[in-house]
This record gives sequence, C-alpha cells and structure tokens, in this order.
Amino acid sequence: MSATAVAPRASFAPGRSSGSHRKIAVSVGALFFFQLATFMVGSSLIQTYLDGKADRGTLTTGVLLEMCSGIAVVAIGILMYRVLKTVDRRMALGYPIMRVVEFSVSAILAIYLLSQLAEFPNHLLWVYIPTGIGGLILNYLLYISKIVPRALSVLGFIGYSLLLLTVPLDLLGVIDASQGAGLAMLAPGGLYEFLILPIWLIARGFRTPLVRTAV
Repeated sequence: MSATAVAPRASFAPGRSSGSHRKIAVSVGALFFFQLATFMVGSSLIQTYLDGKADRGTLTTGVLLEMCSGIAVVAIGILMYRVLKTVDRRMALGYPIMRVVEFSVSAILAIYLLSQLAEFPNHLLWVYIPTGIGGLILNYLLYISKIVPRALSVLGFIGYSLLLLTVPLDLLGVIDASQGAGLAMLAPGGLYEFLILPIWLIARGFRTPLVRTAV
C-alpha cells in the first residue's frame, strides 16, 4: 500500500437543499437582482448625462450606483466560493478572483468617465472578459457537482461563451454588441444571470453533497 496520503474528494449527488448553504443561495439570488437593478438605473443616469439632458450630479449618482452593482458582484463571488470550494478548491478560487477583476475594470472605467466626462471606447467589452471567464468557471463547477440542475449550468455555459465571443467580434466590426445579432448573443447569458439562476437559487437553493469518497 502506498504511503502517500490520499486526499478525500467530495462526490455530489442530487438531494435536498443543504441547510447550511440555504442562506447563501438566497443571498446570492437577491444580490443578482440587486446588481441588475443598480446597474440599469446607474447606466440610465449616465446615459442621460452623456445625452446632455442632466448635470454632473446625475453622472456622479449613476457612477456610484454602478459601483454598488460592482460591490454586489464581488459579494456574489465570495459567497459562491464558500459553496464551490467543496467541489474544487483551486478552480473555485478563480470565480471570486474574476469577479474582483470585473469590479476593478469597472472602477477604472468609472474613474475615466468622471475625469474625461466621456466613456472609454468599447467600455463594456472590457468588462465582459472577466465576467465571461468567471461565468465559465462557475458553470463548469455547477455542472460537475450537480448542486443545481445540469440544464441550468449548460445554459449558463452557453451564455457566457457567447458573451466572450462578442468581444472579438465587436472589436473586429463583425457585430455590434448593443444591437441586432450582437444583442441577441448576449440574451442567453442575461436571461440566465438576471432571471433563471437567481430565481432558482431563491426558490430551491443548492443540492446537498451527500457522499465523500477517497481517490
């Protein structure tokens, strides 16, 4: 028998929602909705200023709301790590890291906007990169663990893959991510992140890790 220590690995099976993770699921679902609401209102206020229909105070308020959205994004990453680390601790760490990167990029773009009074070229595309990478990590771990139905994680994987694909296509001028085919490519990811996943988490939560096996 080998003297090398063998670490246990969690094996997940479908089951009832874990009581210890129930509050996390509801919190994450609520944060997704909060993130969406603050970002939409903030973006609307910023656009109103850029259209010349509001003063500097409106711009500042819009930026602050978008930063609140970014803080919610980081909180989602931290809370999800507490669940995902049971699946694969190293890979799970990549999710909150990408969410922090996403917030950092947003903060840099916000500073540029406040200082230049204009948005950085293709500003949303640079945010999509860490968002997409983080989303792929999240849904890979959700898929292999089965802590949510695999149909949800497959939809998420497709949505975030399309999100990442819009970045080079938009930069090359093949599509415009703000309209037409480009907007359609963003729809699956948006539907997943802002509606399907949060509703599922609030209503059903995570399935429980029932068995631990050594490998």
